[in-house]
This record gives sequence, structure tokens and C-alpha cells, in this order.
Amino acid sequence: MQETALALIELGAVLFALGMMGRVAGRFGVSPIPLYLIGGLAFGKGGFVELKAAGDFAHLAGEIGVILLLLLLGLEYTAPELVTGLRRSWAAGLVDIVANATPGVVVALLLGWGLNGAITMAGVTYISSSGIVAKVLNDLGRIGNRETPVILSILVFEDLAMAAYLPILTTVLAGLSFLSGLKAVAIALVTVTVVLVVALRYGRYVSSIVDSADNEVFLLKLLGAALLVAGVASSLNVSAAVGAFLLGIAISGSTAHEATKLLEPLRDLFAAIFFVAFGFATDPHDIPPVLGWAVVLAIVTVLTKMFTGWWAAGRQGIRRMGRARAGAALIARGEFSIVIAGLAVAGGTVSDDLAALASAYVLLMAVLGPVAARVVEPVVQLAQRRFRPAVSS
Repeated sequence: MQETALALIELGAVLFALGMMGRVAGRFGVSPIPLYLIGGLAFGKGGFVELKAAGDFAHLAGEIGVILLLLLLGLEYTAPELVTGLRRSWAAGLVDIVANATPGVVVALLLGWGLNGAITMAGVTYISSSGIVAKVLNDLGRIGNRETPVILSILVFEDLAMAAYLPILTTVLAGLSFLSGLKAVAIALVTVTVVLVVALRYGRYVSSIVDSADNEVFLLKLLGAALLVAGVASSLNVSAAVGAFLLGIAISGSTAHEATKLLEPLRDLFAAIFFVAFGFATDPHDIPPVLGWAVVLAIVTVLTKMFTGWWAAGRQGIRRMGRARAGAALIARGEFSIVIAGLAVAGGTVSDDLAALASAYVLLMAVLGPVAARVVEPVVQLAQRRFRPAVSS
């Protein structure tokens, strides 16, 4: 069979399977990310059938998926909102970093993965999945709840932390010397600062450049600008993902709203391929040896995220039920954790077991997060009913 024909058949089968898995996930009200990862594991390296012909396309499409994920995440915020969120949540953000990055660092060091593995796993266990959290809040009708601004402010802080973390990660993974690494990080941080200043003062001009009444022209300019900025950012060791995120912040107003509507279908398509591509590169035979560590990390970081949300909501005077909802909402890990692990594995400077551990961990947390958010209210109510008679007696 011709190579092109085989690639088309394999790609068509992958896309159709993704659609079926998404439908199954939607029926059960869970995130499709775990199913996409399982699909990649089943038909990638070491799986039941290895789809080699579709691999090159999946890799490039996965890179575009990361860029679109971060671009649309940036479009959700304006620069003033980011600054305001940072002011409100800096204390909770610091608690979040210490509580949730530490377990990843400890496990990486125990497994002998060194500094590169420790820095990578810190990011994998630290950051919540904005996409899953937003979907869960919307599905459960909690957008207007009093604890929701607290949750969103923590997510904003995490996104800003990623803008500083990813350049450091890429620098460490590149194996640069201390001075070269320091220079690369300085360039990255200056670039981030300049873009935020531009977004604050001249965002309307950026919006006017990419805006267009013609959807075709708008899409071409928007996608072209995102890929261009991501490429330039990557050449400066800022990370293509952060470049796309910063471009999204710089676009505001009605332009950002229209861009979101236009790009969402593309984002969903390429992001799904990204998760499959990550699964392709992970040998499922590597998962059983690290599954126990993934379970340990899942248990510990469920508790640490619960503590983060509980503490942050408590600082705002929110009652116990709202604090519990805030903690449970933050549990899910997803796209960003896989992005971080993917960067490390692509760099070739960390153990292959790290990809397997990250896959198993995200599989667990992407399922546990939505489930915890749904059951936290009845669990807290049951605990309160049992506790009250003991107090009165």
C-alpha cells in the first residue's frame, strides 16, 4: 500500500476513534483526556498496533495543539485581570507552589532522576488543569458561587507561574551552562515583562492588527501570528507555549471573544491529537513499574490541592462547604502536566520512565478531579450530620 494512502487511513482511524472516545466521555460526564491518552498508548510504541505512518503528522499536530491550548487560555484573560488576580492570590499561589510541587520533586529524587527530573515533576504535580476545572464548574452550575473567584485567581497565578517556569525548564533541559542558562532565563523574563506591558498599554493595537470581518482572513492572521510568535519565543528559550499564551493576553475585547469562538473547534481537534501523540511516544510496558508511585502522588496531591483551596477560600471568609468545593475543584491535572512532561521527554535528558509516570498520574487525576468536585458536597453534608449529634451530646 502507498505510504500516503496508509497515512490517510491511519489518521482517519485515529480521528474517528477520538470522536468515539469523546462521545463516551461526554456520556459519563468526565474529561476525555484519559481516554485520549489510553488511545495513544494502545496504538503507539509498544501498543497493540503501532501506527507509524500517522506518527509524523501527530507530532507536528500535537505541537500546534499545545500552541492553541495556550493561545485560547491567554484569550480568557486580559492583562489587567492577570495583574489583579496576581495581587489577590499571591499568598495562596505561593502555598500552592510549595504544597503541590514538593511531592513531584521528592518522588523524582527518590527515583534517581536528578535535577532535570525533579524540576520537571515539580511542574507536573503542581499545576491544575484549567480546561477541566472550567468545564466542571460550568457543568455543576458553580460559576456564580462565592468560592469561584478564589479558584480562578489561583488558576491565573498558576498560568503566570508557568510563564516563568517553562523558560527555566527548557533552559535546564537544554543543558546550558550556569551563565548561559542565567542569560536565557533573563531574556525569557524580560520578554514576558515586555509583552505584558504591551498588552496593558497597547493591547487594542494588537487586536486591531489581527482583527478582520472576514472569518477566513481573521483565522489566517490569528493562526499565523500564533505560530510566528510561538516560533520566535521558542528560539529565545521562552517556550512556544508561553509565547502563544502571551499573544492571547495581548488580544482583548470583542476581538478576543470572536477569536475564541473561531479557534475552539481547531483547539479541540489539535489538542486531542496532542494527547494521542504523547501516548504514542510512551511505551505502556513502562507504566506498571511506576504505577505505584503514580498512585502515591495522586493520593498526596489530592490532599495538598484540597488544602490549597480550603486555605485560600478560608482567607476570603468563605464557609466550610465553599472551602471544600474550592479544594476539590483544583484537584484535576491534565493538559499542562502532559505539556511539561512532553518537553522533558523531547529533550532526551530525562528518564523514559518519567513519561510513563506522568501519563499514569494524569490518567488518575483527570478522572479523580471531576469525581471529587461532584461528590464533595454530599460527603461534607454527611460528615456535618454525623458530627453535630456528637457535639450536642
